Amino acid sequence: MDYVGRIFRPPSEAQSFLLQVTIGCSHNRCVYCDMYRDKQFRPKPLDTILADIDEAAQLGPRFERVFLCDGDALILSTKKLLPILEAIGEKLPWVKRVGTYGDTRSIGRKSADELAALSEAGLGIVYHGMESGDPEVLERIDKGGTREESVTSAAKLREAGIAHSVMVLLGVGGDDLSVQHAAGTARTLSEMDPPFVGALTTTVVPGTPLAAMQASGAFRLPSKFRMLEELREIVAGVELSNCRFSANHASNYLPVRCTLPRDKAAVLDALDAVIADRDERRLKPESLRAL
Repeated sequence: MDYVGRIFRPPSEAQSFLLQVTIGCSHNRCVYCDMYRDKQFRPKPLDTILADIDEAAQLGPRFERVFLCDGDALILSTKKLLPILEAIGEKLPWVKRVGTYGDTRSIGRKSADELAALSEAGLGIVYHGMESGDPEVLERIDKGGTREESVTSAAKLREAGIAHSVMVLLGVGGDDLSVQHAAGTARTLSEMDPPFVGALTTTVVPGTPLAAMQASGAFRLPSKFRMLEELREIVAGVELSNCRFSANHASNYLPVRCTLPRDKAAVLDALDAVIADRDERRLKPESLRAL
């Protein structure tokens, strides 16, 4: 396989065939992220991608999902994405779902008809790193999208029949914006009503703009228990139809996996007990965390 640089994928795509169709991230300015800072964004040649699909075909049905890398493969035009999806359907007929990262820019650039065509060609899920639903936090972290655009993106994906998995970052608003970050995120998620939500916990990565902000005093990461309180506030405040809600990423101090609204009361009880106890021995050690 032709892989350029480090390759990343969502936790739920651990068993997927990873097909790199772009190199890097077209935005690449989020202050907390270092995943693609060593890459200059560019699409990969179609011939290279098709050769990787042919190579994967030789493996046979060892996987049922394909994930399109890198950071926002959905930013490619529909004209470029359709031949890739069609080749996957033809050469890997056993594949049940194709997924990719996407954001408000890449979703917003595509019409409803284009998204429907991508869905028909096999695109089944888009992972959207919204990070926060609060406008001030989104601006601070240089996310490149607004809360209103997130709501619109959710509606467009739903209309196209593409599943939407939204990721949010506990602690990314810092100490000073913690309360409004949690409240705004719950409010925006409620308006989006996605079928999947993943809550990760912010880790300040050396060399990122967020690390520089922390060093200068412009950003202070909330305490472990304050970030659990953010999680509690999001779960308490969010109103979802039927959502698989997860906070069991390696970065999280306390694993949570549930269905909302069905499990809301039980999750709140569990979080309240840990928060009230304030015993760090009940939390994941720092040595086992990663973002």
